[in-house]
This record gives sequence, structure tokens and C-alpha cells, in this order.
Amino acid sequence: MTKNAKLLMASLYTAVIVAACSFSAFAIEITQKSIQTGNMGQNMSVTFQYEVTENDASSDLEYYAGIQVGSAYDDQYFDDEVLYGIFPFETPSEKNTVVKIGKLRKGTHQASVTMRLRRDITEGYYKVPVFISNEPEYSGYPTYIKIYVKKSSGGGEHETTAPQSRVTFELGEGQLTPYGVYPNVMDFAINLRNSGTIGAQDVKASMICEQSSTDFPFEINETNYDRHFDLIQSGETVQLPYSFAIRKDTYSGYYPIKVKITYRESSEGEILTSEQQFFVHIKGKEKEEPSTSSAFNANDRVKARIVVDSFRTNPEVIYAGQDFELVITMKNASADVEASNILFTFESEKVNNSPAFTTQTGSSSTVVNSLKGGESAELRMYFSAKAGIDPGAYGVNISEKYDSPEFKNAEEKVSIDIPVKAISKFGIGNIELLPESIEVGSEINVMFPVNNTGKTILYNTTVRFEADSINNSEIYLGNIKPGESANVDTMLKGIAATEDDGTVNVLVSYEDEYGEITTGEKTVTFYVYEAPADEIFEYIPEPQPEPEPPFYKKKWFIPAAAVAGVFLIIIITAIVKSVKKKKALAGEKL
Repeated sequence: MTKNAKLLMASLYTAVIVAACSFSAFAIEITQKSIQTGNMGQNMSVTFQYEVTENDASSDLEYYAGIQVGSAYDDQYFDDEVLYGIFPFETPSEKNTVVKIGKLRKGTHQASVTMRLRRDITEGYYKVPVFISNEPEYSGYPTYIKIYVKKSSGGGEHETTAPQSRVTFELGEGQLTPYGVYPNVMDFAINLRNSGTIGAQDVKASMICEQSSTDFPFEINETNYDRHFDLIQSGETVQLPYSFAIRKDTYSGYYPIKVKITYRESSEGEILTSEQQFFVHIKGKEKEEPSTSSAFNANDRVKARIVVDSFRTNPEVIYAGQDFELVITMKNASADVEASNILFTFESEKVNNSPAFTTQTGSSSTVVNSLKGGESAELRMYFSAKAGIDPGAYGVNISEKYDSPEFKNAEEKVSIDIPVKAISKFGIGNIELLPESIEVGSEINVMFPVNNTGKTILYNTTVRFEADSINNSEIYLGNIKPGESANVDTMLKGIAATEDDGTVNVLVSYEDEYGEITTGEKTVTFYVYEAPADEIFEYIPEPQPEPEPPFYKKKWFIPAAAVAGVFLIIIITAIVKSVKKKKALAGEKL
């Protein structure tokens, strides 16, 4: 076979393999930028690129980059310089060597898999089977990339060299220095870029917190400030977000913040460490020059006196969970002492370790350039009352920091109390009606609970029933505490037939802690109906036959009796005569 024919066949065969690899590896194209070189008997990281399309990126599966162990293609149609049929790496197990690359993201990425080259192979070019798959034990068609293996220099065949780090991190690259002002919360994010040649795995960036405020300007409220990333690709930038409260005793200035970064170059690689730092700029308290006089007394200096002249809220009545505007007038009560560079900082009373009022803008401070003696300034701050707090008055402390002609950085504190109401709520439970409808003049038994579902006590609670068909009735329930219920059990009398849809209004009225009455309305449906009128019938008895009189009272009885008597007398007379005749004949015979 001629060389041209070999090249043609090699091209066709390579196209078939790439197509098969693309199909089995979910159409992810693997490419090689350059031929890499490794030393016999030493670790070698095989690096290749893979391109992810938008369709591939939609998958939620975890993916792996790996070298298919034991797969070396022995085919004459690869270029002539490759040593065929030999897998160049040591294989302590039959499993593929993989690194986890996580979920696929659209674009071109880089993967690196590390294995140790064999010592018993010949120097030259080898084909390495690599793949991208969601199965670490991938057994389909891999993609082959070329490497060159040479003899180790200077140490013989048993020389081993620890792999050198090819991951480099850049912290805060191209960013402005984060800036914060006490007592505001400081929110910022620092860019972390992998400027190395391979991806970094199992990356953990840990901020090093110092105990002293001179070295670390932030309050330490968490046990650690670690940020973890499964993989940071070569050239990729991630963000390290932080939120800190500035320490009260922190002086103005720049502070170095150290970050310790640990990572691996492969899933099985050793943990490597890099330490970086960035700076933050803090505006806190100013350093004062030490006094040369041991008898110095701050009270000997004259300073202005700034007080609360008046305040109001919009709206006037504030409910828990509601936004409001605080309009406060601050007055320099001093007659002739001016105050300048005045910083007012508002701090809310806390409820269960959280402020009762929070600022809507994120800033709790405002500045007034100056206040002459007797002069006033109106300040406007926007707050949100915490949802769920109990009704009552909650304090707001106002810290003042200002300069007077004889007193620099004077500090004072005043306070106000802001009343907060809670929205009262009630609910009516399941209503039972016995019976469900009644006649006019009858009574129906109505039973249900009134539930206090709010945060305030329902004082002097009453329930009133109103409808044209019933006698309007009112029941007094008294005070109902939050979370508790009062039961209604009453009888309503029907006074007229229902002429509408049967709706009966249930009016629940109660007072709040200030004596203001609130009425809520519910409804229940039942019907009153008229009893059916009794039908009036005229009773007409049916004619009855007259009873027959006794036979002895009948007209024919007397004549019949007379005739019967005559016949009876005749018969008796005949019998007597017959008897006498017989006796006479008997005497004659004798």
C-alpha cells in the first residue's frame, strides 16, 4: 500500500473513530493543543480540551474526564511514528483513571488527568485514549491524543520526581480596594482567578482571621469563612463573597487580609497550598495624638449640645412589618457653640437579637455639615418595622459624633421611642347549626369558636347576629389572648320568614390596647320559614240507617202474639181433654 493510500485510509479511519467517540461521549468534541512530553517512570498529566455545546450544557448529570485504562489501538493506519498497541501508563487497577469535572457548561474547557508512565517502554510517540462521560467506568470509543515519552534525564530509570504545580491563583485582579465605613455593614466580593495551565480541583479558600483589631478590622461572627469550589478551570474567575461588621475600635486605614487556598491538580492528587492577600480600606475612628499633660480632663473643653427637638413618622401609626419614614429634628441647644462635621448614626433596639427597625437603604448614618448655636436640622430616615414583633414602643439610639471649636470628635448619644402596633386578626371556626332551618317562632342553636390569630389581645370581644328574619342578638366573650379561642353557643329565634338568600351577618367587635374598636364581619346562612296553615273542613256525618226496634216492639207482634196465644190455648185444651179421655177409658177397663 502506498504512503498516500495509507494517509487516506488513516484519515477515513480517524473520522470514523471521532464520530464514534462523539456519539458515545454525548457529542462533546475533544481536541489537543500540543503534543505533551513525559519522562519514563514519572507522573505525567495528560491535558486536553473539550468543547461543550448548549445542548450538552443543559444536562444535570455529573461528568468525568479520564484515561481509558488498557485501551491502546494497534492499527497500521495511524501515522508511522507512533508505537502501536502499547498502553504507556502503569495500571495498578483495572479501573479508568478519572477526574470529576462536575456539570457541563457551555464553551471550551480544559481537563487534566495524571498517571505514572511505565519504565519498561521504548522512547517515542504513543496514543492515549481519553474520554468525557457521565460514567467513570466508560467503556465506549475514546478519543486518542498523542504524547511523547522520553527517558528520564540524569537519574536513570528509577528516578521519580514529584509533580510540579501548574496552578497559579490571582486574588483581587483588576478590582478596586473594598471600602467600608463604621458602623455600616461591609459587603464585598474578591475575584479569584486560576491563571495556571490546568484546572484546580477541590479548591478551598479560607480567610485568615486575626484576633486583634489592629490586624483584622472585622467582627468575627462565624466559625470559619471558607469558600469551596469543586473545580476552577484554567483561566476561570470565581468570586469570594463576604459580609462583615466593622469593629468599633478599628482605626481608619488599610488592612491586609490573608487568604489560604488549598487545592488538588487531580482528583487523586495531593493537597497543595497557596497563600494570597488583598487589602481593604476602613473608615473608622481616627488616631489621636497622645496628650502631654497628665492633668488633662476632657470635661474642661467646651462642646456643643445636640438634642432631639421633635420627631414624627409617616404614616403616623406604624404596624409591625410596615415601612415608614422617620422625620426627626435635631437642634444645637448650645447658645453660641457651633457643631460641625456632624455624623448621626441610628441604632434600633433589638428583639430576639435582631433590630426592631431596619433601614431600607442599607445605611443607618447621615451627615450634617454644621449647626450653629440654636440652629436645627431636619433628618429623614427610612425604616422597616420588623414583622411579628409585639405591640409596644421600641427605642432608637442616635449616636452623635461632631467637632466643636474646642472639642474634636465629641461623642454623644440620645434616644427616642417609636410606638408600633400589631395588626389584630381573628377567625371564626366551623359553624354548627341545629337544626339547619327553623319555622317562625322557633329557635336555632348556633355554635362556633372565635380564634385570635394575631399578636395582640382582643379586648371586650362581642359577637352580634343581624338579619331581618331573626331577633338581633349579642353575646359578650371578653378578652381573647393571642393563639386562644372563645366559644359562641347561643339560641337565635326566627321572627319572620326569610325573603333573601338566607345570609345572617355575624359582627365580631373588639378593642385594642388603646381602646379603639374594630369590627369584623362574617356571614352564616340559614332559613326561617312560615308554618303551613291548617286546612278547615266542615264535618258532615254520613247518614246512618235507623236501628230496627226489637221484635216485640214491632206492629205485627201483638196480633201475632194474640193468634199464637189462641192457638196455644186450643192446643193445651186439646191435650187436657185427651189425657182425661185416656184416664176414663183406663178406669172402665178395670
